[in-house]
Amino acid sequence: MSKTLVLYFSMTGNTKRVAQKIAHRLQADTYEIQAQVPYSQADLTWTNDTCRANQEQNDPKSRPAFAGSLPDLSGYDTIIIGHPIWWGIPPRIIQTVLDKLNLTGKTIASFATSGGSIYAQSQELLTQEVGKNLLPGRVLSSDASIASWLQTWA
Repeated sequence: MSKTLVLYFSMTGNTKRVAQKIAHRLQADTYEIQAQVPYSQADLTWTNDTCRANQEQNDPKSRPAFAGSLPDLSGYDTIIIGHPIWWGIPPRIIQTVLDKLNLTGKTIASFATSGGSIYAQSQELLTQEVGKNLLPGRVLSSDASIASWLQTWA
């Protein structure tokens, strides 16, 4: 029987809510990525050019640290990566995590939550990170969008 892990980063709770719904539908485990230095509201004020999130997102080499240790993936066949979309792409902490994980031989899918962005740039960046075997991702919000996305591959 295939075992799935939903690995996600959430700042406002939207991505967490979608991740939990996906996990419930697939009877999957979840793991929440947390920043080693938590983000404050000021860190996320996108209208401030010097805010932490702007600095990280505008620097392709930025790799914000995560708290704790990552889960052992050896018992999982499928890894689903969930994230909000910041400045058109996943928060850089997602790349930090991907740099540390061995995803060889895993089925990899990704999704995002967003107030208005599409998934194209996120798909492109994550494909560069994990390879061409990344399944097509999508911005998800409703139960219907989750069910539709899962039907395309799960």
